[in-house]
Amino acid sequence: MLSDYTALPGTFDELLGATDKLRATVEAVVASGSAEQFARTQALAEAALLNQGVTFSVYSDARGVEKIFPVCLLPRVISASEWDQLERGLKQRVLALEAFVEDVYADQRILKAGAIPAEVVLGSAQYLPAIRGVRPPAGVRIHISGIDLIRDGKGVFRVLEDNLRTPSGVSYVLENRLLSKRLLARAFEATRVRPVNQYPGRLATALRSVSPVAPEETTIVVLTPGPHNSAYFEHSFLARQMGVELVEAADLFVDDDRLFLHTIRGPRRVHVVYRRTDDDFLDPEVFRPDSMLGVRGLMRAWAGGNVALANAPGNGVADDKGVYPFVPEMVRFYLGEEPLLAQVPTYQCARPDDRAYVLEHLAELVVKVVDEAGGYGMLMGPTSTAEEREEFRRRILASPRRYIAQPRIELSTCPTWVSQGQCIAPRRVDFRPFVLNSANGPWVLPGGLTRVALREGSYVVNSSQGGGSKDTWVLKGDG
Repeated sequence: MLSDYTALPGTFDELLGATDKLRATVEAVVASGSAEQFARTQALAEAALLNQGVTFSVYSDARGVEKIFPVCLLPRVISASEWDQLERGLKQRVLALEAFVEDVYADQRILKAGAIPAEVVLGSAQYLPAIRGVRPPAGVRIHISGIDLIRDGKGVFRVLEDNLRTPSGVSYVLENRLLSKRLLARAFEATRVRPVNQYPGRLATALRSVSPVAPEETTIVVLTPGPHNSAYFEHSFLARQMGVELVEAADLFVDDDRLFLHTIRGPRRVHVVYRRTDDDFLDPEVFRPDSMLGVRGLMRAWAGGNVALANAPGNGVADDKGVYPFVPEMVRFYLGEEPLLAQVPTYQCARPDDRAYVLEHLAELVVKVVDEAGGYGMLMGPTSTAEEREEFRRRILASPRRYIAQPRIELSTCPTWVSQGQCIAPRRVDFRPFVLNSANGPWVLPGGLTRVALREGSYVVNSSQGGGSKDTWVLKGDG
């Protein structure tokens, strides 16, 4: 099925441009049968996801549709040497971001030194002045991060953005791996792939490490906004895998600046909250007073050191797209090292020179709103209409701080099953590895969520806009 596979012009194809070992791994997956047989295997995977309730909600659909998370059984393969480089770079980046968030809510040394313009940080909608001076339990703020990477036309991995608030998608990583091991058993067993099933245990250990009490005395809960949230499957999945309670706001209360869980045996003290509720809805005392998703007094309990919140409130200042261009400076400032991971060149519309360039080159650039996600609030200049460009011109002039622009990077491609044509074809992909940070330092899951643009010619990998996912096989060795 790979005999007539050809790369898209101008792309780095991860099959054709990779090592023989990577190609052999993919060939082993498809070599055991015909296209018809692989199509049946792919259909089994989709049926399994549906039966297991592996779904997400599409907010943009007025009907509140729930869909399975589309999956392509052909894995993305990353060599051991490539992974070693990525792992080092991811750890370095998270340590620098952790130091930055701690600093901007404390002494603000990096702002006083002029390494990052103060107005960029303090002007961020995600900066929370109310928590300045608060130090969380064990000093950890970024417990779970999802760092989005792309691979450019030369095969270089580049950070596209950082997700440091409530990053999602790891449940699909674990579910995809179960499908691979079951439906591609022969190829999987023949390939030395690093496991991912240790993630829930690692997550629980990381959360216990920041508890204000001894780990063996710690009660952890997963706080969810409820079943209508697009990532509710993941909330319940991780709570179940860790063996902890999945709770909503009504299940919790604060007394004497300590957090408790209602149980049939009476109140039970809670020490760590893995929260999947956005900052704005976390505590009606501090944020939105109309929030029904938060717990009144939760911020008081956190500020008093009586409960750890993962991730900590206020992290959004570090994954603001307007702050993103300065992460390499964070690495140099806090760690005294050169960045190991490349980034995408970025124009800040708040800067007059950058803004002038962006307005003159809208047809060539990708323009993003600094506080949007999921592929929304974006202008894809090379495929945009004159009307769309004019609309973004007006938006940028009206609120320049809200926009950045980047050249469109030609995403790398991977072999992907195309059900309409019953064939394998290249499709563009990105990659979200997950990093856990604890009192003992960062750990990187050896794998991650590979998202794939399933539509021919598309650059958009988001599941809400027609994207899907692949299992990511990180090889144990290159020998």
